[in-house]
Amino acid sequence: MTPDEIQARILYKDQDVIVLNKPSGLPVHAGPNSPDHLELYLDALKFGWSQMPRLAHRLDRDTSGCLVLGRHDKAIRRLGKMFMQGQVGKAYWTVVLGEPPGKSGRVDLPIHKITGKGGWRIVCDPAGQPAITEWRLLGSGGGLSWIECIPKTGRTHQIRVHMKALGCPVRGDAYYGPDPHPGHGLHLHSRLITLPPLAPSKPPIRVEAPPPEHMRAALKLCGWQEE
Repeated sequence: MTPDEIQARILYKDQDVIVLNKPSGLPVHAGPNSPDHLELYLDALKFGWSQMPRLAHRLDRDTSGCLVLGRHDKAIRRLGKMFMQGQVGKAYWTVVLGEPPGKSGRVDLPIHKITGKGGWRIVCDPAGQPAITEWRLLGSGGGLSWIECIPKTGRTHQIRVHMKALGCPVRGDAYYGPDPHPGHGLHLHSRLITLPPLAPSKPPIRVEAPPPEHMRAALKLCGWQEE
């Protein structure tokens, strides 16, 4: 991304925090299969500060939407404490295959990371880490459902694994699906994030990210209207 392109993805900015609309397909960190990643572009977000902003949390490579950055050491420490203590509100939009059992509910299934010759994956396992996802059906159509997910824990691939356990895997998720129609891109989007005030004199922060282009056709089938 050019500096202009990453700056155009800023959803919110103050002296402490930047919230970006992360694109799907871009990992946040470097890795063995990730020569291109978000941290390569953060220098364009200094805006006069002596250091680049840093990630306060992470999103998976193929998940789009709200991503919080801290602009200095003190902000990073405060944000880290907020995330660890569960003070940060998160809401995800996903489009899934089929329909869930009801209009709303709660998936309370521990999950566990297993590693084999083909790599690693996450599975539901009573011996795993506690994982809770609350969900609400927002619309449906064309064999798809639009669901809002509120993760109460922050486990890797939690929503994807919990939606599969619910009987309606995420559209475009060839890893946990399988999606019978691959190539759509993962339909999982960090729609909303809320943060408590970082200082007594400041208001809380609430930021929404518009859905990415690759999800819009499916969302419209489920009743979503352009904003």
